[in-house]
Amino acid sequence: MKKTVLCSALLAAFCLAATAQAAPVHTVPSFTQEAEELARLPGGGWLLLDKHGLRLFNASGQEQDRIAVRAKQLDTRSDGNKVLAVFLEADTQRPLPVSVDVQAGKLVKLAPFPVPTFSVEASCLYRDAQQLDHLFLIGKDGQAEQWVMQGEQRQLVRKLALPPHAKHCRVDDGAQRLLVSESNMGVWAYDADSEGMGKREVVALRKPYGQLDGGAGALAVLPGGVAVLDGKAEKLHLLARQGGNWTALPPQAVALNVRKGDSQLALDKDSLLLRGKNAWQARPLKWTGKAETQPAVDIIAPQAQTEPMARQGDAADDPAIWLSSNPANARILGTNKKQGLLVYDLQGKQTQLLEVGRLNNVDVRQNIQLNGNKVDLAVATQRDDNSMMLFTISADGIVAEAGRFPTGLKSIYGMCLYQPASGGVQAFINDKDGTFQQYKVEMSGMSGNKFSATLLRSFKVATQPEGCVADDANARLFLGEETRGVWTTSADAAKPDALTMVLPVGAILTADVEGMAIYRKPGAKPDSGYLIVSSQGDSSYVVLDTQAPYKVRGRFKVGFNLPAGIDGTSETDGLDVTSANLGGAYAQGMLVIQDGYKRLPDGPQNFKYVAWGDVAKALKLE
Repeated sequence: MKKTVLCSALLAAFCLAATAQAAPVHTVPSFTQEAEELARLPGGGWLLLDKHGLRLFNASGQEQDRIAVRAKQLDTRSDGNKVLAVFLEADTQRPLPVSVDVQAGKLVKLAPFPVPTFSVEASCLYRDAQQLDHLFLIGKDGQAEQWVMQGEQRQLVRKLALPPHAKHCRVDDGAQRLLVSESNMGVWAYDADSEGMGKREVVALRKPYGQLDGGAGALAVLPGGVAVLDGKAEKLHLLARQGGNWTALPPQAVALNVRKGDSQLALDKDSLLLRGKNAWQARPLKWTGKAETQPAVDIIAPQAQTEPMARQGDAADDPAIWLSSNPANARILGTNKKQGLLVYDLQGKQTQLLEVGRLNNVDVRQNIQLNGNKVDLAVATQRDDNSMMLFTISADGIVAEAGRFPTGLKSIYGMCLYQPASGGVQAFINDKDGTFQQYKVEMSGMSGNKFSATLLRSFKVATQPEGCVADDANARLFLGEETRGVWTTSADAAKPDALTMVLPVGAILTADVEGMAIYRKPGAKPDSGYLIVSSQGDSSYVVLDTQAPYKVRGRFKVGFNLPAGIDGTSETDGLDVTSANLGGAYAQGMLVIQDGYKRLPDGPQNFKYVAWGDVAKALKLE
């Protein structure tokens, strides 16, 4: 009896061709039948794990190489004729990576990972947007780790808490999605990208919460979806992610004779391979879903990082750069929202800590003419008492508290400094309610060490702001309204003008809009320069012209620098940039970025140093 193809009305593009009796079954080579796990290779060859070990076969079925080992949990990634395979040594559970040279027919052992500190139930590979290979290890009790490998390096990226009794996992690289099969419950999806807090979503659950009869078994990633064996191993479920939701075909009873609990899935072109009680079989699979991909963005490696905060959680917020007459002695000021102000050198070593309370944003201006004196000042917002704090910076980079001024704001937040062409210095302070205040900072007294602050004007935006930067050369203020975009207005209190939208939140800029800074080459004309904005929602940074029509020059992310043991950046609050030649990698300047989640391994927040030359090269900036 002929059976029609079963399709879901909800998912017309996805269907499984199968029959209960006389369905066309693709053949699987006989030499694979004893394999516990297998993978199809470029060119038609096979890689399989069986009682003899890891074995490599060519398309003609000839065994070309083998590694004698008791192993489990095979996963692979291909790059042309080079394939990376990783499996777990059964006795020690040590992950063993192997390079598979398909053309030469050779298996080459690579440097192993350390022996795990917990019992591993599931493992799987992930190749990130930087083309670095990661390995997830998941324990029976839910302990989990993410490792990254490059050459001989094997580094722990982060620890995770995942569902207990997870026996299978797979990663959709394009979607940066880790899929975990919890045997008694269902399938969960997590962010595979290590930066950020990560998200979890339900893919499929057991009855009565979902459509699975007995929890979830083996997984196979499909373009834009996943195939899941039911925990009772009598049904195969196909799920696709559409419009941010997972949608399933009605479960189909397919006569697979698949063993319960320890069955495997694999893909072979247009077939799904399933391991039953005695052998592997192939079922034709018609799946026309499209693979998910993240928007293309340049990834830049940081050059250095600061020592981590002395406080856990959301502590680091905003950096500012102070330049010395000797470029090598430049300093980075950074706020700790739970402690005060920290000072670092260009190697990231902490040189000072001023425990002055919950500072949020900080900015620096140098060579300020005040009362006949030249002074370098830093100003920060203090959230304990809603005040504006002043700090002097000496010629040798020593920072000292110099004044504290009440603002009358109820929830002080961000700030930035403005150095008018006429001299002096002014501060823009904002409140979470959208209020901006502009102050003139002055110095008085015979000794020239008394500061005062005079309110010049106030204005307000509709919703919560934070980041801002003043373009001193053009007397313009750029400010970020976190959920709406970047605005500009006059920085001259005597010549106010209406707010003009520079870049709205949308396809390029993702809320929240956070830190911003201006890069302009030394001696360059005022009509040049770039505005750098933290697009916190997608952990990227947008670069655009400081002049109308504010052309967007590109966007980038900060990724791993594995040789230096530095992770990327994520969920950035504040940033600062200088075009000064600080030597070495920083000959064209430096960008300092707050990192919301420190990895490699997990730790308190810190700041990352990025060479501006790398940004300019990636975005083809002049």
